[in-house]
Amino acid sequence: MTAPDDASSIAEPAKDPAAARKRPAPGQRRQQILETLAHMLQQPGAERITTAALAAQLQVSEAALYRHFASKAQMFEGLIDFIEQSILGLINQIAEREPDPAAQAQRILATLLQFAEKNPGMARVMVGDALVLENERLQQRINLLFDKIESHLRQCLRQHAESQASATPTVDAQVRSAVMVAFAIGRMHRHVRSGFKRQPTEQLDACLRQLLA
Repeated sequence: MTAPDDASSIAEPAKDPAAARKRPAPGQRRQQILETLAHMLQQPGAERITTAALAAQLQVSEAALYRHFASKAQMFEGLIDFIEQSILGLINQIAEREPDPAAQAQRILATLLQFAEKNPGMARVMVGDALVLENERLQQRINLLFDKIESHLRQCLRQHAESQASATPTVDAQVRSAVMVAFAIGRMHRHVRSGFKRQPTEQLDACLRQLLA
């Protein structure tokens, strides 16, 4: 898994069979489980991942998984933690470094889509594709994440509307932020449904200009 710019990331699983068989140092197995789960999720056409399949991929028993996570839902929560920390951390950096509110909104949306493009397995989590038949609290957490992103966008867009002397800056910001989030989610859905062939950032600059026209 990869985060844009300087955000923290979870590395790809080791490709060397000898490295894979080597027993991880204390504290590293949990990270390895999350890395492997993310890797399995990014396989085009991947079906629902079971703990048995995950254990087999890691060449350990299912009991070994449960020594680090109480349930598969907790494993997915570990991935969602990574998504939240990466995206929200980058949004905070954008807010600190970019003084122009319209440019802030554009960069937030671009960052979200770049993250999905670089982390196809995480895109499946973000659009809920990987969460079908899983604990419903996982989808609730993803919904909350998009609410937070929309809130950031709404704040930027209200400032932009005010600078443009809009008579209804709050309404304008609510509408545009909702449309931008819907656009992002739609792009990520298309990315997943195409087997990761259609990129979320395709013609992004032109799309952003239309969204903020």
